[in-house]
Amino acid sequence: MPSPGAQASPLVSLHDVGMGFAGRQVLTSISLDLRKGEILTLIGPNGAGKTTLIKLALGLIEPQSGAVARAPGIRIGYVPQNLSVDAILPLTVGRFLTLAVDAKRQKVMDLLAMMDVERLYHSQVQSISGGELRRVLLARALLRDVDLLVLNEPMQGVDVVGQAELYRLLGHVRDERGCGILLVSHDLHLVMAATDRVVCLDHHVCCQGAPESVSRDPEFLRLFGAEAARQLAVYAHDLSHDHTHGHDHGHDHASGGGGQ
Repeated sequence: MPSPGAQASPLVSLHDVGMGFAGRQVLTSISLDLRKGEILTLIGPNGAGKTTLIKLALGLIEPQSGAVARAPGIRIGYVPQNLSVDAILPLTVGRFLTLAVDAKRQKVMDLLAMMDVERLYHSQVQSISGGELRRVLLARALLRDVDLLVLNEPMQGVDVVGQAELYRLLGHVRDERGCGILLVSHDLHLVMAATDRVVCLDHHVCCQGAPESVSRDPEFLRLFGAEAARQLAVYAHDLSHDHTHGHDHGHDHASGGGGQ
């Protein structure tokens, strides 16, 4: 079955892109399309070039070779890996959401409700949990009515149950809004939760496709091993049964890490 965005025009296209820093090649011959209505997950070892690829897609840097094209008038929302707010700065969630976007309170409340954290509107940003912060950051990105949502390690600081809930929430966002979603993840056992296409990166595109096919690809096995592939398959099976978990957004366990 083709992914939801398979027939849509690309939101962002990378064609034969190359990028290096300080004489070291980080990305080589990257060709990739990001489409509306599709969730694409980028995986790879530390230093594989994932964050560099995201910066290229966002237009924060220009490629040294090849080309990056974006749809005219595209609106992109970005959810960062980390956010640090001064502990003594009085900043409520409601105020934080409207610092950079002039949005009516009802729209803010509707998005917080979609994220199941509307109760946090008057809470101080510094007082909420890691899982709650991820949902607030997601709501903030969606205030711009984006065509493409980009998330870098969105599950960092969230426990396993909270991670699964957030992945399901991303699927709901895609279904409700029709936007494209690009996310970088180290959580191989969770990547099956709401992903249409997986791209395995190790300075070049090693393999890509549906999660089930990527988990059997020799290049994936070379990078992550047979045990990771087995865990991926087991987790996909568990999700297909759509088990219901209790909601506890207050858990805070570190997971994942940065990449280049």
